[in-house]
Amino acid sequence: MYNDNDNLITSDSVSIDTAPHPDGSVPTKANGKRIRLLSYNIQVGIGSTSYREYITTAWKHVLPHAQIYENLNKIARAIRGFDIVALQEMDAGSIRSSFINQAEFLAKHAGFPFWYHQTNRKIAKFTKHSNGILSKFKPSDIIDYKLPGFIPGRGAMAVRYGHGDNPLILLILHLALSKRARAKQLEFISEIVNCYEHVIVMGDLNCQPESPELRYLINNTNLCEPIHGLKTFPSWRPVKRIDHILASPSIEIYDVHVLDHLFSDHLPIAMEIQLPSELELAA
Repeated sequence: MYNDNDNLITSDSVSIDTAPHPDGSVPTKANGKRIRLLSYNIQVGIGSTSYREYITTAWKHVLPHAQIYENLNKIARAIRGFDIVALQEMDAGSIRSSFINQAEFLAKHAGFPFWYHQTNRKIAKFTKHSNGILSKFKPSDIIDYKLPGFIPGRGAMAVRYGHGDNPLILLILHLALSKRARAKQLEFISEIVNCYEHVIVMGDLNCQPESPELRYLINNTNLCEPIHGLKTFPSWRPVKRIDHILASPSIEIYDVHVLDHLFSDHLPIAMEIQLPSELELAA
């Protein structure tokens, strides 16, 4: 999963943190079974409910606020029924989050035994802008990629499940606002996707299905988006389709929908899948 072109990108293999089950239970193996996925840009627990709040509550992006605990607890209750949750726009423990690692907090409060965060942009002690994963199955490896772009601070997590030459790969992304940067980032992601048979791409891609950069990814890989038109942004009146889950044809899709949870400026997108019988996700 490493890219040999050092000028294009760097990557690091990382360890996986484990959170205890609140009820002491142990997840079972998933082998050819259905599992539930969720992708959620949580807006650092701010929970905007109007465009006006981007200005009036802008200070919450750098300073702590009391509502963050309530919002994180609501998010934890909303996600506990899923098997794997991809998080974007979370904080890994800085001043604005009261030094709480939000991936760890959600893992413990929602019952996910495995979690990991990838910090992509750090501003002194004020912010640790990160992607994250919460999982009820143990990844065999996680690799951090720094994505190409004109402004540093975007990354991708490649989460591997299973051993051997034919694993399941989850790619968790939060792409740039710039169209040119997104095009470079998805060109790079397509190279990773094409190395594997079973791939799922999840995240806030900051572009809609008909955009040239997303069409490039789909046209140059075997990925498909099972359902178009799922609007996720802004959460209070969704009109844009910028949060996505795409999957390889080897993965059977049973359901894709958007959850109506107003705990962020994005709505979460959920997918239920069935794994190929040769894939095994284990505790």
